[in-house]
Amino acid sequence: MAALYEGFTLCGLAAGKSRENSGLLGIEPGRDPDHVIVTGAGRTVTVYKVSDQKPLGSWAAKQGQAVTCPAVLHGQTGEYVAVQDSKVLRIWRDEDINFEKVFKATLSAAVSRIHALPSLEPLVLFQRGAVRQLDALLAAPQQAVEEVLSEDEVIRWSSCFLEAEQPLLLFSTEKSGECFLYLQKLKPNVLHKYSIDSEGKGACPISFTATLENKCITLMCLYSSGCVYKLLVSLHPSVEGEQHLPKSLLLKLPVSEGVLSRAAITSLEEGHIAIVGSPHSASTGDRDFLCIWNTNFQTLQASKELAGGAYGQLWCNAGKLYVTHGKVLTVLPYRCEMSSLAAALGKLKQTSTQEVTLSPSELNWNSLLHEETALQPRTGGAGMRTRNSKQSLTSQATLSPTINQVLEDLKGVSSEEVEEVLEPFLSCSPVSPQFQLGLSHITVELLKRCQADPGFYPQTVLARLAQTGRLSHSSCPGFLMLALEKRDYFLAQLCLQQFPDVPEAVTCACLKAFLSVADADLVPVNVDLEGVSLVDGPGHSLEGVQNGFSPVLLEEDGCDVQLAAPKLDQSSSWIDMSLTSPVGLKKSALLNEILRSSYSESFLLPHLKDLSSRQVILFLRYLQYLYVRSSGDVYTQLPGLRAPTVTQIMDWVSLLLDAHFTVLIMAPEAKGLLTQLHRFVRSQVRLYSELGKIQGTLQELGKINKEQEIGLYSIEVIELF
Repeated sequence: MAALYEGFTLCGLAAGKSRENSGLLGIEPGRDPDHVIVTGAGRTVTVYKVSDQKPLGSWAAKQGQAVTCPAVLHGQTGEYVAVQDSKVLRIWRDEDINFEKVFKATLSAAVSRIHALPSLEPLVLFQRGAVRQLDALLAAPQQAVEEVLSEDEVIRWSSCFLEAEQPLLLFSTEKSGECFLYLQKLKPNVLHKYSIDSEGKGACPISFTATLENKCITLMCLYSSGCVYKLLVSLHPSVEGEQHLPKSLLLKLPVSEGVLSRAAITSLEEGHIAIVGSPHSASTGDRDFLCIWNTNFQTLQASKELAGGAYGQLWCNAGKLYVTHGKVLTVLPYRCEMSSLAAALGKLKQTSTQEVTLSPSELNWNSLLHEETALQPRTGGAGMRTRNSKQSLTSQATLSPTINQVLEDLKGVSSEEVEEVLEPFLSCSPVSPQFQLGLSHITVELLKRCQADPGFYPQTVLARLAQTGRLSHSSCPGFLMLALEKRDYFLAQLCLQQFPDVPEAVTCACLKAFLSVADADLVPVNVDLEGVSLVDGPGHSLEGVQNGFSPVLLEEDGCDVQLAAPKLDQSSSWIDMSLTSPVGLKKSALLNEILRSSYSESFLLPHLKDLSSRQVILFLRYLQYLYVRSSGDVYTQLPGLRAPTVTQIMDWVSLLLDAHFTVLIMAPEAKGLLTQLHRFVRSQVRLYSELGKIQGTLQELGKINKEQEIGLYSIEVIELF
């Protein structure tokens, strides 16, 4: 059983005019599962934080040069390694800015690919088949490199593995329509060569993927005819010299006519593979799809059409698939479960192997195929389970509802009766993955009925479903927009708190709705006020609540910092101690959820431009108020668990100015606000400039060694020269 969740765009593509060129060389894992290294088919290498869809760093070769293989992360040193113009190694760190000044070493032969290993030196594969570890290569960059491949033999694909702490490199080659496979071991230095049967009729392999298990490599080849073949490569072959490698048909894709030209394959967990660029049925025509197939039972588990056409590129990392299509690189989370015949046929949606374990002799295959096992209800704890609990499991299964049963019971019931119908299901164990899957199905069905029937809106049940923490925007895309349509601001706030993947367009729709609603309309609404207990409503001043700290006041016509606060007209300063909140408490709580949400600047900015000038000015005044409130505390965050940080506040100020700067300049009512902001920025520049002047002195203070332990109280005189 497998599922594809709603994807999101990580970045745009500098795709060429040809459908064969996406403008991307490859994607490699970064420092953690949320980071990836994207190498463009030109001069750029960019590190992205996937969850935020933000670039963390980018480097580019100068004009006329090119990065010729995907950059990788050195697992031991934390450095990035890439190849420029086929023969020049480049190595750099995150803090390096200028790519031209980073380390480089010119090699004696052209490089095909660099492969990173988690705890070992990266492997360098040369175009003529030689393999070296990076450290050995850096010791003598101009060392002679042997030619393993014959003339006109070209490397098409390569992958590395780790077996018993020893690196292995597997790569395929092509020569005159014939395919060969090489397995390179480094310790000891042994090379095995295999020949692969051709399929005939002009079909050729266009994509490979491999996995290592039980000292045997399973290689899967996707041919242009739509056939997926499996080949087994032993790590310890008994025969020396070139060997023939037989292949067996694993899957036949429904290619209606012609051949595949832009397709790719990658192996997933639990007997599943992902294929991009091929139709999932003969009736889909020339459209490109991303599909997940069960290889054990040759069944399609999930599919998604790719707008703009695919380029035949597919990568997998940390539970996410990365695919290029149209003009974007899209990330699609996926999930695979252990396959069984019932699951492959879609008949086993609620069985959890973690909660119910039966021996093969005890399984009723007829019931598995034609009925559904119920979810495990909550019990008093794991300690209450005994070895002789099969009878209790059976009795509980008869009492607990299945997903299909719950969906059937929900048909035709009123809004008031929904909670009563769902109560047995919601009492099931929330730790089961089947509970989350069932929760998504039920929520989607309720949302569909709410949209079809305006009189049906079980607000209490929807809020309870959102509060489970098991839902996401990708699993129920219409949840937040329905809450906004119904003006249910409490439910919208819950979704923003619980959903980790709200798109930027929906975030901006929430912001627009929150700014438009009147404070009086929010009086009867139940809103979570955590984090805004000290954010006063309109008419309340900030004076006298600064926790013993007075923010720096600024001169009317200058930027100098005043050590002793003079009596100035505080209304002319960005840090205005008489400033009052422009919105009420409940609207503050809603706006704070927007400030805490995740976003990508490049995708958020276009939607921010839909805000009116009045909404932008109101939001800027609220951000100004929040900044003044937080600047008066010794901490950089307002009180409360869900209060925004100073960094989040200033990031949103920058975003609003970027999106509406021209409009704000032309709006007379924004003139005073922009003037205050301008003075604030100038003062900050002057302040940091002054701090830079004493940076050397502060560094010297840090070098002073304490000669003896200082007691509870002391007076120490330090002379600065």
